[in-house]
Amino acid sequence: MGKTKIHIIGGGNLGVALATGLSKFSANSVVTVTRRNVQQIKFLEEQNIRVFSDNTFEISQADIVLLTVKPYQVDAVLSEILPHIKNKIIASAVSGLDIETLERKTNSAHHVVRIMPNIAAQFGESATCISFSGKNREPGQRILELFNQLGTAWVIEEKLMNASTILGACGTAYALRYIRAAMQAGIEIGFDAPTALAIASQTVKGAAQMTLAEHVHPEQLIDRVTTPQGCTIVGLNEMEHQGFSSSLIKGIKTSYDKIKDL
Repeated sequence: MGKTKIHIIGGGNLGVALATGLSKFSANSVVTVTRRNVQQIKFLEEQNIRVFSDNTFEISQADIVLLTVKPYQVDAVLSEILPHIKNKIIASAVSGLDIETLERKTNSAHHVVRIMPNIAAQFGESATCISFSGKNREPGQRILELFNQLGTAWVIEEKLMNASTILGACGTAYALRYIRAAMQAGIEIGFDAPTALAIASQTVKGAAQMTLAEHVHPEQLIDRVTTPQGCTIVGLNEMEHQGFSSSLIKGIKTSYDKIKDL
């Protein structure tokens, strides 16, 4: 079986993360990334990733085209590349761009799949949601297999794609903000900054691994850490008094309200 040629249009943070992840974890892939200011992604060549400023360069040979551009760039990009491609799998990570609209924009001449990965793909730890129509089940499964090499991927209903953007992609920032806060608290109670950051980060990683491995409600795992009149429960209660859970929920819902307006 030959190599899968993947053409990523959009060498921003997400495009670079996907390219790097594919180069590390998908040995059967040949990756190309395009960006107008190609000098900013030249470093990818050290990972055997091809980079070009021309979106159409050898795109006709690609098996999969990944769109990782901003919503306002879609029409210009499609008008540029469509004359050069036939019957491709087009996987779009463009926020708010639904399958029906993308099929219309591509004249229903390609296999359209909607994806929402996150930048942890660079480390093979992306949470990726994927949606596709019934007629594109086979291409959709191919994309699912590809993104399962970059972490964990799920097929979801398209109506949940905006929600997946908030929970899985924006959620990376929310988790990092917790780590930052825990690091700052760690410094207050005596650690130097690098050690506090390392402990906070590893603790979050360990907690996440527990939930993924045991498939139980987080409260069941929390119960293992809390003891009567202990230091864990008083800390948790103080956080809740200060609105820890409610502020997080409100933040996620506010982001979701925003994406619906884009």
